[in-house]
Amino acid sequence: MSVITSRKDGEVLVVTSNNPPVNALGQAVRAGLADAMAAAAADDAIKAVVIACEGRTFFAGADITEFGKPPVGPSLPEVIDMIEASAKPVVAAIHGTALGGGLEVALGCHYRLAVASAKLGLPEVKLGILPGAGGTQRLPRVVGVAEALPMIVTGNPIPAARAEKIGLVDKLVAEDGLVESGIAHARAVIGNAEHPVSSRRTDRIGEIASDSDFFDEFRKAQMRRLKGFEAPEACIEAVKAAIDLPFEDGVKKERELFSRLVSGSQSKALRHVFFAERAAAKIDDIPKDTPVLPVRKVGILGAGTMGGGIAMNFLTAGYPVTIVEREQEALDRGVSIVRKNYERSAAKGRFTDAQVRTAMNLLTPTLDYNDLADCDLVIEAVFENMDVKKEVFRTLDGIVKDGAILASNTSYLNIDEMAAATRRPGSVLGLHFFSPANVMRLLEIVRAEKTDPAVLKTAMDLSKKIGKVAVVAGVCFGFIGNRMLSPRQRAAQSIILQGAKPWDVDKALTDFGMPMGPFQMSDLAGLDLGWDKANSKGETIRDVLCERDRRGQKTGKGYYDYDENRRPTPSKEVEAVIAEFAARSGLEQRQFSPQEIRERLLFPMINEGAKILEEGMAQRASDIDTVWINGYGWPAYTGGPMFWADTIGLDKVVEGLKVHARSAGAEPDISRLLEDRAAKGETFN
Repeated sequence: MSVITSRKDGEVLVVTSNNPPVNALGQAVRAGLADAMAAAAADDAIKAVVIACEGRTFFAGADITEFGKPPVGPSLPEVIDMIEASAKPVVAAIHGTALGGGLEVALGCHYRLAVASAKLGLPEVKLGILPGAGGTQRLPRVVGVAEALPMIVTGNPIPAARAEKIGLVDKLVAEDGLVESGIAHARAVIGNAEHPVSSRRTDRIGEIASDSDFFDEFRKAQMRRLKGFEAPEACIEAVKAAIDLPFEDGVKKERELFSRLVSGSQSKALRHVFFAERAAAKIDDIPKDTPVLPVRKVGILGAGTMGGGIAMNFLTAGYPVTIVEREQEALDRGVSIVRKNYERSAAKGRFTDAQVRTAMNLLTPTLDYNDLADCDLVIEAVFENMDVKKEVFRTLDGIVKDGAILASNTSYLNIDEMAAATRRPGSVLGLHFFSPANVMRLLEIVRAEKTDPAVLKTAMDLSKKIGKVAVVAGVCFGFIGNRMLSPRQRAAQSIILQGAKPWDVDKALTDFGMPMGPFQMSDLAGLDLGWDKANSKGETIRDVLCERDRRGQKTGKGYYDYDENRRPTPSKEVEAVIAEFAARSGLEQRQFSPQEIRERLLFPMINEGAKILEEGMAQRASDIDTVWINGYGWPAYTGGPMFWADTIGLDKVVEGLKVHARSAGAEPDISRLLEDRAAKGETFN
C-alpha cells in the first residue's frame, strides 16, 4: 500500500499520508508528495490541494534513520519548494504534532488549519542540528523573529492556540472534521488573486534588526540551557540570515550550517541519546503478550522529601494517592510541602489553580498503614536501612491486597533481601526515583531475582504515564547510576591527596559540562549523609569536616565556605585539613591539568559501566548513557559516558586507567569486557 494516497473531492485534491507511527518524512513519503503535487498541477479540473495525515499525527519530522546515509531524492527542501510554488492553493490540515520537517511542510503550504489539541514546533536543535528545509527562513517571515527565535533555538513546540495567535495557524477547527474543514477552506480561497507565500513575506521580518540587543538578551536568558551546545548558536546565526539576506541566500546559509552540524560529534551524540531513550523502554526477555496489571490507586510510605516528590508524579498524572507517616507533625509537614510545590509551579504558569486543586484532592494523608490495603502499588520511601526496610515490607505484605505491587525507593540496598521478607517476592521490585522526584526524569526500575515479568512490564508502562524515562537495572549495590558514582567519588578523594584542590576538581567537571563536581555535590547533599557522630574517629577528611560542623551548604560550610545566598568560595580551613591527610599519606604532591583530572574521575566510571554490562546489571550500554544523562546531568552533547568512551577510543580509556592507577599507587582493576573490546577496536554502542 502506498504511503501517500490522493482522492478528489470535487475540484479539491486531498493528499493523505499514512506512514505509521508518526508519518515521518522518509523517501517514500517525499516522493509521494512530489508526485501528488505534480498530478495536481497537471490536472485542470483540480483547483486546490489539501495535505493531511492519517493516524495520530501530522508529519512529525524527518526520518532520522536516513541521517548519515547517501541522500535519495527528492529532498525535503525540493518537495516544500514544489508545494509553495503551486499556482493552486495548498492547505495543511494539522492534527497531533507538526514537528521539524512536518512544520516546514506546513510552512510551505499557503494556508494552515489545525485542531485545538495540535502542537507545532521545530525540535531539530535537540538532535544537535537546525531545521534544514527552510524552517529558519520561513518561520521568522511568517510570525516574526521574536516569536520564531525561541521556537527554533529551544526546540519546544507550542500549542495550536498559541500558533493561531502569532499567525502560524490561520484557523482552529473542530477535532472531528479536520479534513472537511480543510476542503471547505480550500474551496473558499480558490478565487483569490494571490495566496500567501511564506518565503516572499516581508511584513514581519524587519521588526528586529540582526544587530539588535534582542539577540544578546536572548542568549543571556537562555545561558544555562545553551551552555556547551553548538546547535543553538547556529540557529541564531540562521535566523539573522533570514533578516539580512534574500530568501534564496538565507536558505543556502541554513543548509551550510545544517551540513556542518549534522556531520559533527554533537549531533551524532544527541541522535544516540534520542534512540537510547527509546531502546531503554524495551525489555529484551519479556514476551510481547505479557499483560500489564491494572494500577488505579497508589500508596506511598513516608511523607518526607522523596515520598512527597514521588506522590506528586502520580497526583499530576491523575492517580489517587494515599500517603502514610508515623507522626501527625511529619505528615502535615509533608502534605504542606507538596501543596507549596504545586503552588510555586502554578505561579510559574506550569499548572492552573484548578489543576492544583484536582491534584491535592486526590491525596489522602493518613497515619494508618491499613489505609494502604486497597492500593494496587505501594512504594516505600523510608530511612535507608535494610532492617527498617525489611520490617516495612513484612508489614505491607500482611496488609496490602494480594496481587498488588510492593516497591522500594532505595538508592543502594538489595531488593532481593526485601522481597524475601514477603510472601510475594514476584510482586516486589525497586523504583528508584531521583531527587527532586517530581522534577527529575529518570526512574531506575530494579528487577529483583523473582520479579514477575508482568510486574516489571507494569512498572515500565506506569513510568511513561507519569512522564519518566525508565531504565531497567539488576540488583547490585547502587544499581547503575550510584554504582558508577562511587568510583568517581573515590578518585576525587584520591586526587586531592596528591595536590589537586577540590575547586579545581569541580571546575574540570563543570567545564566538561556536568552541572556540578563531586565536592559541590557532597556539599549540596550534606557531608553527614551516612556519617555517625558517635562513632566518628577522624579517619577521613569527611569525618574531620563533619566533626568541625562543616557539613555542607545547610551549615554554611563544607568543602567550600558559603555566604548567606549559598554562594561558594574556596576554604583555607579545608585546604589545611587536606594538607594534613596528604602529609600522612606520603603521596607525592603535584599539579594536575583539567584533562588529567577528568580522566582520573571519568575513566573509572566507564570501567564500572563495563563491569555492569559484564554482569548483566544493565541491558545495554545505551541504557547506562540514559541513566547518566537524565539522572546526573552528564552533558547530553557527549552522548553519555559509554558513548563518550566510544568517541575517544576504548584503548585510550584502558591505557589511562593503567597509568592513573599507578600514579595513585594502586593496581588497576580493569573490566574484562572493556579490555577485550579495546583490544579488538570495538565499541560499546
